[in-house]
Amino acid sequence: MNIKTIEPIGQSEDAIRARIGSLLDEGGHDLFFCDTRGMSDADLIKTIKDADILLLSNRPLSGNVINACPKLKLICVAFTGIDHVDQEACKKRGIVLYNAAGYAVHAVSELAIGLMIALLRRIIPADAKTRAGGTNEYLVGHELFGKTLGVVGCGHIGLQVARLANAFGCHVLGFDPHVVTMDDVTIEQVELDELLGRSDIVTLHLPLIPETRGFIGRAQLEKLKPTAILINTARGPIIDQAALIEALSRNRLGGAGLDVFDLEPPLPANHPILAEPNTVLTPHIGFETAEAMTAKANIALGHLEDFLRQRS
Repeated sequence: MNIKTIEPIGQSEDAIRARIGSLLDEGGHDLFFCDTRGMSDADLIKTIKDADILLLSNRPLSGNVINACPKLKLICVAFTGIDHVDQEACKKRGIVLYNAAGYAVHAVSELAIGLMIALLRRIIPADAKTRAGGTNEYLVGHELFGKTLGVVGCGHIGLQVARLANAFGCHVLGFDPHVVTMDDVTIEQVELDELLGRSDIVTLHLPLIPETRGFIGRAQLEKLKPTAILINTARGPIIDQAALIEALSRNRLGGAGLDVFDLEPPLPANHPILAEPNTVLTPHIGFETAEAMTAKANIALGHLEDFLRQRS
């Protein structure tokens, strides 16, 4: 089979070949590496049209590209989200599509907690003031201890955020559209409106699907306390960006910590969120730790190994 890794997946070519080399040799498979980021779909098709298997991270794969690869049998995505791959095209063709679920649970959950603390303790303005030769005047912050944290989306990441928040002494509320098992987490399950009204901090951990696009809009933001902090390390379009900016600019929200936006960074210089002072903004780094990069590659390669062994 022709196996093509079309962008970096978190491990070097040498490391990948060292791991699966014997399996490739035994099955007579060919493994190619190329970086197709920035390529047009037309150029991408020329590169991968003879592929049986694709490995990628978050390079978009349209239905046109998928259908231009007649031999394609498997797509391994070294990423949790697969909304950048045309899933309907895969389903129609019977192409197996795997993601790397769970690889960034600790990375994303720790960033979410970090954004909360950065906002509560005013770390960004404190850093700027220190560099300008200032003092601690006007930098009184707040503790995470004792706060009510609302977790919207109680999957693996949401529950890990809840565990960390338990350790910090928070009372955790949870809402999920589906029934979830809470295991070892101390969390009070409530309906969304109650969670929004009671929480000092709300953190979002939902996937981006049609039902969650704009899930937090003007009506939901109005239910939050005016001192509440909103954290989003999930997907930008889960929040109505215009409504969020309006709430921030009118002081109807205490602050926001955002790792994702209505478009992928780099943000344009005139993006209105950049003008909002009580925010901490990061350019979609939630998943990006050295440990998570290794983990996502391991998961993707594990799927590949299982598939090749089944076909041998």
